[in-house]
Amino acid sequence: MNTRSLKTFKTIALVSAASFVFAFSLVPLYRIACEKVFGIKLEQGPAGEAQVAGLQVDESRTVTIEFDATVNSKLPWEFKPTQLTMQVHPGKMYEMNYIARNISDHAIVGNAAPSVAPSTASTFFNKTECFCFTEQLLAAGEERLMPVRFIVDPALPGNVQTLTLSYTFFSNDAATARVGEGAHAPATARTAP
Repeated sequence: MNTRSLKTFKTIALVSAASFVFAFSLVPLYRIACEKVFGIKLEQGPAGEAQVAGLQVDESRTVTIEFDATVNSKLPWEFKPTQLTMQVHPGKMYEMNYIARNISDHAIVGNAAPSVAPSTASTFFNKTECFCFTEQLLAAGEERLMPVRFIVDPALPGNVQTLTLSYTFFSNDAATARVGEGAHAPATARTAP
């Protein structure tokens, strides 16, 4: 190998290693930016019972919860909440359902990503059961009810009167390919935290 080729090889190896390190560090950098800079709470899955135990119900206050559902354009599913709004008392457990339906002619796996708005109040919205971040397999034409149980923390600032819970379903192409090959089927909606 001549000197020029060796130098080119070393440069390519260094750029590849730097690219790997940069890509690997994006997740923690994104988390830090969201939580520390923008004040957005990133989901860690459902809240544990211990996290919401002991919350006192505030019957004197009512908060409006709005429900929103979106499907990424790559996923041939219909997805919607069973109701658009709900009036809740902070500290009390509530359940709401979404409906997902696969309108394609083959089984597809999707994953839902949740968000709560306003982002500054998202830490006060605790889901104790949800289908978020778990692989959801729907057969061709299958429809499924997907429950969400939640509690609004009574410490929610008084000026916040409305919260919006949004879910966006995305196609999970890798899991769908595994299902197509007859590999292990993914888990369905989570029924316990």
